[in-house]
Amino acid sequence: MTKQSSSKESKVKGYTAESIKVLKGLEAVRKRPAMYIGSTGKEGLHHLLWEVVDNSVDEALAGFCTRIKVIIHKDNSVSVIDNGRGIPVDIHKDTGKTALETVMTVLHAGGKFDHKVYAISGGLHGVGISVVNALSVKLIAKVKRDGKIYMQQYARGKVKTDVKVVGTTSEHGTEIRFWPDPEIFSTIKFDYEVIATRLKELSFLNPGLEIILIDERTGKKERFYNKNGIIDFILWINEQREKLHKPIYFKDQKNGLIAEFAIQYTNSYTENIFSFVNTINTVEGGTHVTGFKTALTKVLNDYAEKTKLSKIKFTGDDVREGLTAIINIKLPNPQFEGQTKTKLGNSEVKGIVESIVVTKLSQFLEENPNVAKKIIAKLVQAAKARVAAKKAKELVRRKSALFAGSMPGKLADCSTNKKDIAELFIVEGDSAGGSAKQARNKEFQAVLPLRGKILNVEKASPHKVFANEEISALIKSIGTGIGENFDIAKLRYGKIIIMTDADVDGQHIKTLLLTFFFRYMPQLIEDGHVYVAIPPLYRVRKSGKDYYVYSDDELKKLLAKLGNSEVTRFKGLGEMSPEQLWQTTMNPATRKLKQITIEDAVEADKIFSILMGEKVEPRKQFIIAHAKEAELDI
Repeated sequence: MTKQSSSKESKVKGYTAESIKVLKGLEAVRKRPAMYIGSTGKEGLHHLLWEVVDNSVDEALAGFCTRIKVIIHKDNSVSVIDNGRGIPVDIHKDTGKTALETVMTVLHAGGKFDHKVYAISGGLHGVGISVVNALSVKLIAKVKRDGKIYMQQYARGKVKTDVKVVGTTSEHGTEIRFWPDPEIFSTIKFDYEVIATRLKELSFLNPGLEIILIDERTGKKERFYNKNGIIDFILWINEQREKLHKPIYFKDQKNGLIAEFAIQYTNSYTENIFSFVNTINTVEGGTHVTGFKTALTKVLNDYAEKTKLSKIKFTGDDVREGLTAIINIKLPNPQFEGQTKTKLGNSEVKGIVESIVVTKLSQFLEENPNVAKKIIAKLVQAAKARVAAKKAKELVRRKSALFAGSMPGKLADCSTNKKDIAELFIVEGDSAGGSAKQARNKEFQAVLPLRGKILNVEKASPHKVFANEEISALIKSIGTGIGENFDIAKLRYGKIIIMTDADVDGQHIKTLLLTFFFRYMPQLIEDGHVYVAIPPLYRVRKSGKDYYVYSDDELKKLLAKLGNSEVTRFKGLGEMSPEQLWQTTMNPATRKLKQITIEDAVEADKIFSILMGEKVEPRKQFIIAHAKEAELDI
């Protein structure tokens, strides 16, 4: 036997049952938290809250809860209080423990598997509340039922006290207060606006449910209550847009699936489809969205052909230009992709949704010919713009073919072909571009200077967007294409970094670029590829040593510490030497970058419409409302 084979055999013999580690209780959750909540950053932190809130909403869906209260406490713990039935506290026959302790400490334990207790629910996996418990440094559960108040306390998923009676009451419901574990999460600070947006969505999706949000850190309080459901939802989303007609609403039930739809066309050029399954926001879509899109294209083409309103064969992009739609599905056995439930996978849902939309929308168009004519006219415009955009794209491609590698001449590319480490800096103007080109590390950093302010794509038709030289250069540099031709696999840079001056013009250019990415390349943001560079505002020199400062508050604190010092104000990136620009803004070891994320697609769409859309008054009101939050550079 050779030495090599002997070594191999000993390793095989050493791999025994004792080598297999069994994680008991909720240890697996703490070991691999991202498997259960998506991430350990801000998104994962808020996912804990969604799990608790979803349980209360399930009580509302079952007809037992009319009020949910969410309180953000000063210590960054959160309470969710509902007036549902209250989690049972009697002994569970399989575990020998109370039902409360069982659902709080055992994965896949809950009342949502056989549909006897919950016909429809969002918290289907039975892991939600136990995962919250596992990832909380402390959790207190209170249950009001049968005239008593029961309480149990936990720490990092482990029971700290028995279930005990702590009072009497005539009320019923559940109260969960949890403290996220700082050992797990990179931040434990909850974002009020993120929470408020989600709760507002839930109020639209659950007409008649009262939801109250209180932030004890600031004293802010809001009440969300809605009677008209997704009709009011779509009107709220399109508040800043010019509408072509009143919302089209229809609802139907088939094979145990309940589906409701709200559809409204606007004079914008963007497509906005928001989908929900059992009140869960399926941001990645799924079979229900596919069925809706297929039916929408079919119905509108059939109607246009039947009425001879158009001879054009509309594409899916044509029928969805300027469309805002809400798809709200309720079904007993949804199959989501992963615990974070962002995509529906039930294959049977596509056909059911398609059938409902074809029947109901066709009926609406027949009964409302005036609305139908406005929609078809909008689609004809979209189809013509698509043809014009195609010609503009082809012109761009023909121009590109004249240049080596089809890259814009202004792009100073990097030498690496490893996109994971490659970075593209988008800078304003030749002056900043020149400094950035000298400052960069040519191996992995590329620089694309843009001339002035790019087109506001919120107001421009697609063919104008494609014909714009600066946007064309940006698209070619990034490499993914846009729209139906977008392919993330062709991305040339792992980081796309917007680097503009800290003045008003620089902020405007940054907003224009973010609007373009949000409308035409949203996956770049969703996948975490878009960043904003944060250049310093000041250089403070004391005794030959330089300090770079990024805010006025930071400057005051530093000057108070250092005493009399030489202060230089940077008005723009072009004023910095290449060495200063590298050290402060481009060097991965010392720079500050802000990653751009889409916390909620509905709210992001609304904000971009306000800030970049046609209407001036909503933008004025937004500025007045948020003026105190702005960081001014005067």
